[in-house]
Amino acid sequence: MRSFLRAEWRDLVIANFRVPPSMLEPLVPRGTTLDLWEGDALASLVGFRFVSTRVLGVSVPLHRDFLEVNLRFYVRREAHDGARRGVAFIRELVPRHAIAWMARALYNEPYRALPMRHGRRTAGTADAWRYEWREAGTWTGFTAHTTGLPQALVPGSKAEFITEHYWGYTPQRDGSTVEYHVEHPRWQVWDHGAFEVHGDLRRTYGDAFGEILHGQADSVFVAVGSPITVFQPERLQHGTR
Repeated sequence: MRSFLRAEWRDLVIANFRVPPSMLEPLVPRGTTLDLWEGDALASLVGFRFVSTRVLGVSVPLHRDFLEVNLRFYVRREAHDGARRGVAFIRELVPRHAIAWMARALYNEPYRALPMRHGRRTAGTADAWRYEWREAGTWTGFTAHTTGLPQALVPGSKAEFITEHYWGYTPQRDGSTVEYHVEHPRWQVWDHGAFEVHGDLRRTYGDAFGEILHGQADSVFVAVGSPITVFQPERLQHGTR
């Protein structure tokens, strides 16, 4: 497979919420099914930094380093080489209009461009990680709090389930699905972080998902991140579901 994008993903805040499967089923890309954690469907609110981004080997000025916040859920596809565990996106936010336009136009990815900011505050062994975006004149976002040092993923843990999905699936306008592979090493994570929301997430995600995101997070992780490679997307054939 030919690489499409190379970058680093850094400072990933991942807050996970239980969601009724009936809310996600209409969004499941054709050819995939929901991937459940111990019987629960999860959606994750994720903030991270894109660093040193290159698309098809080209580094575009002012588009190398930027933020992304996405709301995603987990799916799987049974392929000839075994189960492929992946993610599908409900909404993706970036601060660059060109990035959002290209992702929508070429791959039907649900991107929006909004002003965004990020901060990390350290006090001793405690850290606070903040991601925010400006919508309707108001800053909205979330903060995760961690203590101590990051640790290797524990096999079979929820943090491993959340971070070890290496495929992406996107519904297309004609009803088909695009699949792409993401490659990165296993991450170190801060587990059991605290999480708080500021502003009204209903403005960004609608009433139903906003209600869930304003509730109690099922779990919160912060990942150190790493270099990543995204390979060229491929369209799945009809009839794979």
